[in-house]
Amino acid sequence: MSYLYIIEELYNQLNDVEEHGEVATYIRELSHIDSDKFGVCLIDSDNQYHQVGDSDEPFSIQSIAKVLSLTLAYKMAGESLWDRIGVEPSGSPFNSLVQLEYDNGIPRNPFINAGAIVVCDYLISQLDQPEDEFISFVRRVSKNEQINYSEEIAASEKATGYRNAALINLMKDFGNIRNDIGKVLDFYFLLCSIKMSCRELARTFLYLMNYGKDPETGEQVISLSKTKRINAIMQTCGFYDEAGEFSFKVGLPGKSGVGGGIIAVHPKQYSIAVWSPRLNKKGNSWKGMQFLERFTTKTEQSIF
Repeated sequence: MSYLYIIEELYNQLNDVEEHGEVATYIRELSHIDSDKFGVCLIDSDNQYHQVGDSDEPFSIQSIAKVLSLTLAYKMAGESLWDRIGVEPSGSPFNSLVQLEYDNGIPRNPFINAGAIVVCDYLISQLDQPEDEFISFVRRVSKNEQINYSEEIAASEKATGYRNAALINLMKDFGNIRNDIGKVLDFYFLLCSIKMSCRELARTFLYLMNYGKDPETGEQVISLSKTKRINAIMQTCGFYDEAGEFSFKVGLPGKSGVGGGIIAVHPKQYSIAVWSPRLNKKGNSWKGMQFLERFTTKTEQSIF
């Protein structure tokens, strides 16, 4: 099967389709992005790269970084992590306060904002220098020492982060935040600000395609059992209240971000990253969702 031929064919098809959606203007720095950007990169099990469009241009990966923070926290905490975070789809917006209060300060899963904030709180408790140690972990799994936070994007998020402040205060009241609120939020905004290209993102997630082991370096980033569980949470919770739709139409574990990026993996087959900044009403890349649905249909490859 020629992945590159299929990727190029679908890329050209979608370039001719009238695009819907808007960029994430509520984060000022993201509102400046060229909304016509579109890139795709797939890395197969033979470590062959297949890419098209703006696949080498870095963008803010936003909530995709939550998979990486979860990986590090889960590796350190083990199953005790789930005492503070659930593993169920939320069925509600990613920043819902109502659901969090109903659940007594326990977030439904680690990919909604409240869940990722609890993961940040855990990492701050465990790491001597959480910001430095986390970005070092990301650089190691991406095999790229140039990956970094964007101070400008983090500051932009902090400037309008009132809902996240409400979430963390509510969880603090329920006893599910152990550290200083400001420190935890600053760390959360930083990890969401990380910038990568589609090529870098697809490379970073090879460990989840390969049962927890980096196929190039041989490092066991996380155990086989924990890899299975992270992929399962990506499958059921990776797209907020559109996770069921993505599973139904695409059929891959994946995670989206409001920067317009989507990462998806097919175990032992490929890791694929798509970037297009215009978002649908659920906060997921409109063109990215369309591309991946067409891709798994055309290749007849999904986990189902």
